[in-house]
Amino acid sequence: MSKKKKKVRAEPKKRTSGAFLCDMGNYEMLCGSGYTRLSENPEIMSAVNKIADLISNMTIQLFENTDHGDVRIKNALSRKVDIEPNRYMTRKTFMSVLVRTLLLEGKGNVVIVPVTKGGLIDDLVIMPPGTVSFIQEGYGYQAMVNGIVYGPEDIVHIALNPDPYYPWKGTGYQVALKDVAKTLKQAMKTKDGFMESKWHPSVIVKVDGLTDEFSSKEGRRKLLEDYLETSGAGEPWMIPAEQFAIDQIRPLSLTDIALPESVKLDKRTVSAILDVPSFVVGEGTYNETEWNNFINTRVRGICTAIEQAFTRQLLLSPNMYFKFSVRSVYAYDIEKLSRVGDDNYTRGIMTGNEVRDWLGMSPREGLDELVILENFIPKGMIGDQKKLNQGDEGGE
Repeated sequence: MSKKKKKVRAEPKKRTSGAFLCDMGNYEMLCGSGYTRLSENPEIMSAVNKIADLISNMTIQLFENTDHGDVRIKNALSRKVDIEPNRYMTRKTFMSVLVRTLLLEGKGNVVIVPVTKGGLIDDLVIMPPGTVSFIQEGYGYQAMVNGIVYGPEDIVHIALNPDPYYPWKGTGYQVALKDVAKTLKQAMKTKDGFMESKWHPSVIVKVDGLTDEFSSKEGRRKLLEDYLETSGAGEPWMIPAEQFAIDQIRPLSLTDIALPESVKLDKRTVSAILDVPSFVVGEGTYNETEWNNFINTRVRGICTAIEQAFTRQLLLSPNMYFKFSVRSVYAYDIEKLSRVGDDNYTRGIMTGNEVRDWLGMSPREGLDELVILENFIPKGMIGDQKKLNQGDEGGE
């Protein structure tokens, strides 16, 4: 009989690996690159928060087209959109979330699902970006929200910076801001590592290595205490010229590595991409003209996108529309508002209470009529002035 050979179990091969240790401070300085969320960048968040804060401060007004111009309507629908769009938050919080999602996490898209009760709007719910996906259907699309498919007529879809291939879909500014956010993060890492580095001596002392004290750590400490350390500020050092030589050096600064110029350029790039004034991201000084141009372009553009989406999806009447009070966030001083209000009042363009409303004052009785000063009369009444008819009364 043949003997059965015993199976020899193979020993697992030992894997060799190498490792190295690195101080965490130096690791952060040298390995600062990596994925950077836009919401973690202070410059980008300053710009986004400023836009969100301005838009959330505006009232959303409901208007109706009439034969004599557009008239503001105040009803339950206008109150729902302007005062309590969602039962869990105010209008300001609602708009802040909407604008931030539109500019950052939503990548240029915000989907709002209207919740109705009895045929009336009960809540406007902003869906988290991660729960929304778009399904293309020919030229059009459908939106899948938490696994439920909605048609474009069933939701409020706000798109910013539309995609050239899918015009109904926004693209946002994620791609454009990605590289500059990464550069700003690396600049911050470099600055922190540079400022925390211990290799910043301002004075170098050359000591004769043949001295007995220099051979040990305790001896070197004793030399410093005996010859270099003083008890009072400004006291001179008394050192033997044969053993010591002192040199003063200027350590490398952030200006030497051109870091401030790089950061300044990146901040201006952020302000250009998001179309905000440079002083909003910490570069430059306040300028009233630049601020008003920012309101008239970037802020008004986002407001228009929200207005048109709300008007198209929430209103049935073709004669009504929503409009933000953009004028309220322009940089006006009280003197300029008073001067413009006085001029409009004396010319019969505004009532007294409309002027008081401009200035944030409560209305008064008797100021709801249009008045005109004596010298400001309609063109057709020029011939009715008494001073032109005085000759007829005297018989001349």
